[in-house]
Amino acid sequence: MKVLALVKSPGHVCSRYRIEAFAWALAQRGLMLEVAPLARGVAGRLAQFRRARAADVVILQRKLLPLWQLGLLRRASQRLVYDVDDLVCVRDSYNPKGPESRSRLVRFWATAYVADAVTAGNTYLAHRVAGYVGTDKVRLMPTCIEPRRYTLARHTRRGVQARLVWIGQPSTLASLARAGEQLQAIGRRLPGIALRVICDRQPAVPGVRVEVRRWSGASEAADLADGDIGINWLPDDAWSRGKCGLRVLQYMAAGLPVVANPVGMNREMVVHGRTGLLASTPEEWVDAVARLANDPALRRRMGAKGRRLVEERFSVERWAPRFAEMIADVARGQEKGGLAPSPLINVALLTRPAATVPVPFCSGPPAKKGGEKRGTGTVAATPPRSATLTCATEPVPLFPASPPFSRVQAVHDAG
Repeated sequence: MKVLALVKSPGHVCSRYRIEAFAWALAQRGLMLEVAPLARGVAGRLAQFRRARAADVVILQRKLLPLWQLGLLRRASQRLVYDVDDLVCVRDSYNPKGPESRSRLVRFWATAYVADAVTAGNTYLAHRVAGYVGTDKVRLMPTCIEPRRYTLARHTRRGVQARLVWIGQPSTLASLARAGEQLQAIGRRLPGIALRVICDRQPAVPGVRVEVRRWSGASEAADLADGDIGINWLPDDAWSRGKCGLRVLQYMAAGLPVVANPVGMNREMVVHGRTGLLASTPEEWVDAVARLANDPALRRRMGAKGRRLVEERFSVERWAPRFAEMIADVARGQEKGGLAPSPLINVALLTRPAATVPVPFCSGPPAKKGGEKRGTGTVAATPPRSATLTCATEPVPLFPASPPFSRVQAVHDAG
């Protein structure tokens, strides 16, 4: 059987860690994985959707397609899996337009609704998806890494010679800038301490000495292991709570203790006092970093516990067979006792040319000034919590008051 994954690009961080890493386990079950970049341009994308008919399972990763394209992909796919490792129904934490986006929300809901299964990278994402489409099709599939790729840090430096480390894509450098107050306070307490930034762009971080290492898949593990303390700061918002903690996993795989604020997956992965230290205020960050910088033995102990946590709970070896089993069940239509064909959202309309597609809209009060016109309906600028998305099947709450979180299906052990 064939599995086609439509991703941003092969080798992209999301594809590499959430799909390509599991290719060997899929092959063991007779599932041949093909990873393809989602075509750009309407003609190329439509041709790609036609070719998708040859696949037994299509995995759409993250992308929010225009609704008419989603309808075509659904019709072309024997089985469709939607993979999310970010809360893509909102804008990111640093977007000047703010987080809320009706267009994103509608497309996110529609994609989850028509998919046969949704794989979510953490419990927060799983709960959010389940709040819109129910729990039966939601599967928890954390982002995983291969800890054997990472050598352990030696932790021989002490005091201001200790090295902080941050790794990430250029698009996430804004989180480092937001931690400027904490980093400046650290620089005042430990003057001369260095921050190694593993990224393709030079950040502006006042208060500490910055060492940039250009990111490379061949060198990232060694660059991390040459550090002493991994740091991660996230804004306390919905986008950050949807992040899946890859940066922290990499720190721990390299045997680094982590200093992070208690937001999202930081709270779950960083076990305070065991794998790192949770800190919120600048004073707490200074105390945490100073404590670790001055105690190599403590860093070594925490780093070893972090590495063990990755091996036991977030390793490819642990999760790849489960991912492959889930995809095989979806391919056979046997996931959780059998999958009924997914209902399509007005497919006859979605497959018309884009210019004539009526888009689902919020029923209820007419749009206020500033409301956004969408197809044949109008989206109110600030609808009440009781507003619904009007679809071809039945109304679904736009803001569910009581999402059925307790029954989210997870393909993992409690421990």
